[in-house]
Amino acid sequence: MLKENGYTTGIFGKWHLGLDWTRTGTQLENVDFAQPFANGPLAYGFDRFFGISASLDMPPYVWLANDRATAVPTGTIADSPVPKLWRGGPMGPDFKMEDVQPRLIEKSLAFFAERAAARDGKPFFLYLPLAAPHTPILPTREFEGKTHTTSYGDFVSQVDADVGRLLAALEKHGLAKNTLIIFTSDNGFAPAANVPAHAKFKHDPSAGFRGYKSDLFEGGHRVPFIAHWPATIKAGTTTHALVEQLDLFATCAEILNTQIAATAAEDSISFLSLLRGGGVMPIGSGVSPLIAPARTSLVSHSAEGRFAIRDGRWKLLLWPGSGGWSSPTPAPSQWLQTQRTDLATLPPFQLYDLTADPAETTNVASAHPEIVQRLGRLLRADIERGRSTPGTPQPATVGTDWPQTAWMKDFP
Repeated sequence: MLKENGYTTGIFGKWHLGLDWTRTGTQLENVDFAQPFANGPLAYGFDRFFGISASLDMPPYVWLANDRATAVPTGTIADSPVPKLWRGGPMGPDFKMEDVQPRLIEKSLAFFAERAAARDGKPFFLYLPLAAPHTPILPTREFEGKTHTTSYGDFVSQVDADVGRLLAALEKHGLAKNTLIIFTSDNGFAPAANVPAHAKFKHDPSAGFRGYKSDLFEGGHRVPFIAHWPATIKAGTTTHALVEQLDLFATCAEILNTQIAATAAEDSISFLSLLRGGGVMPIGSGVSPLIAPARTSLVSHSAEGRFAIRDGRWKLLLWPGSGGWSSPTPAPSQWLQTQRTDLATLPPFQLYDLTADPAETTNVASAHPEIVQRLGRLLRADIERGRSTPGTPQPATVGTDWPQTAWMKDFP
């Protein structure tokens, strides 16, 4: 959409949406890395791409430039033990894991400099999906031990410093005032980064919310979301309005005053009014937020594909467990050292009042069956309409025979 509206577009970082390699079999060993791949970033509106195929703990370990690897793997690397954590696989001769974070930042800085020097009046879009602070936890030597906490803390500090370098570059090139920057994360804290080690420093990476990455609970989904746009956003403000990252599409469309096709971004709602000052308040003011924009409900799902829906203060989990690694689960993560739970012994659904109980400690489904029914029917309607926003219904891609939607029978 942005490219169609005249933007110069670039992605530097992990793609992690799949690539169609030329291959002779199903394994990585059968990939012809000398051939270009299809269905990468250039197929979806990006002018250029430099980065890696997925997270930095997943092979193949090769640099990708536009539509091909920069070098054919000449060796392999074995699985790594704790705490670095990576999966074994083929590796290119020009690839070092420790170089990934610094090189992505350098590519981004060069992109800013290029756009500033072009003076062609074209706006730009940079997508920077960093490989840090994901596993493997590899802070550079400059940041090793810097926080006097854990190597993960050092890695976070490195990301913070790198964001500072990017902001400084925009200022240097005179681009900061009219550039919208979104800084956010794709999920909550990963238990692999060692929850007990952080507890020793009295640090709760989920900030009081229940659960972690992979879970239906709030700790799996509530993430930092910081917007910086000096020409539009008043500094030092915050909002309690409900926003989802999928809303970025509709927000960009409203900024550009362009229409979204009925078959695109079916669940996206613009939050441009928030950025312009509606429903925000000074940080630490203690003043209640103003009326939120259009989004009142939000659908989420866990690593197991289990569903939850939030509407206002209420959140319904269509599953008796976490849907991920946290307790209760029949298959807990080795990092959390939780006990296996027989989910058949638990109520089939969970309902939480996030206003009174943001930590999701008390399941009140039995006390509010009418709310359970209302939210369950709302979610079923969204699935069957193929969208959660007003507009032309779209074909539903998930039928009631899918195991993760077995709950739908309880909400006629």
